[in-house]
Amino acid sequence: MSKLVIVGTVALDSIQTPIESGDEILGGSAVYSCLGASLFTKVCISAVIGKDFPAPHSELLRKAGIDTTGLEKASGKTFRWEGRYDEKLGDPETLSVHLNVFENFRPNLPDKLRNAEFVFLANMDPVTQMETLKQIKSPRVVACDTMNFWIENSLSDLKKTLKMVNILIINNSEALSLSGENSVVAAARTIKKMGPETVVIKRGEFGCIMFSGKEVFCSPAYPVERAVDPTGAGDTFAGGFMGYLSENGADRYEHLKQAVIHGSVLASFTVEKLGTESIKKLNRKKFEDRLGKFVEMLRF
Repeated sequence: MSKLVIVGTVALDSIQTPIESGDEILGGSAVYSCLGASLFTKVCISAVIGKDFPAPHSELLRKAGIDTTGLEKASGKTFRWEGRYDEKLGDPETLSVHLNVFENFRPNLPDKLRNAEFVFLANMDPVTQMETLKQIKSPRVVACDTMNFWIENSLSDLKKTLKMVNILIINNSEALSLSGENSVVAAARTIKKMGPETVVIKRGEFGCIMFSGKEVFCSPAYPVERAVDPTGAGDTFAGGFMGYLSENGADRYEHLKQAVIHGSVLASFTVEKLGTESIKKLNRKKFEDRLGKFVEMLRF
């Protein structure tokens, strides 16, 4: 049985930051999420790549312990994204997007993935999210992500998806846009009425806030001395969050809080280097060392 299935994009990214730049580097929501989750649990990826996808990248995923049974190869080119960050490393300016094989991607999950207990639907068309989720037989916990494009252009379908998930992981501006509210507290309350029992609102360098039932949990971001590239940090957080839950359970509120902390620490590694360069080399000991420091920072 597959414990955790992550559905999303695999991309070749070209990234410009004031500190460092790179072309055609491994990226995509499914890649960042799976690399994060693989530190804690057995994870399966569902995504599509083109025939031009470099073989070493596929091998890297397998060496990380990621089950690539659901990684489809299609005729055509791999999804590509090019973006540029300013000195503040806030939201990037998208210079170009070429969906390529991802444009017609409709996941057809192999049988072994259909028994997954935990599912993370990374940012994509909410119709595709729903179609994918319907293939999972009896998931215990389903989380999803979305973005302003779908909120503005596919709100009806997005609301249908939200009725099928337990957890929504979303950033601050998206939460306000989706809810129509002007504060994250009110936004979370409104979004929970749409379906998810738990709403995790990512706030970049300011950490995140989780609303679950009547409980509220705030976590700062781990203080990084030198941030290079925030690309994929939110996806890494989500992967770590779901990876922790799939390995330790999601039956208690304490599990959710621990998942937030583990995801936050993972995301801090991602921003320290360009693309997936840091997270793909991360080992458990290095993670545990930083986790211990973070826990001490939060103790009072």
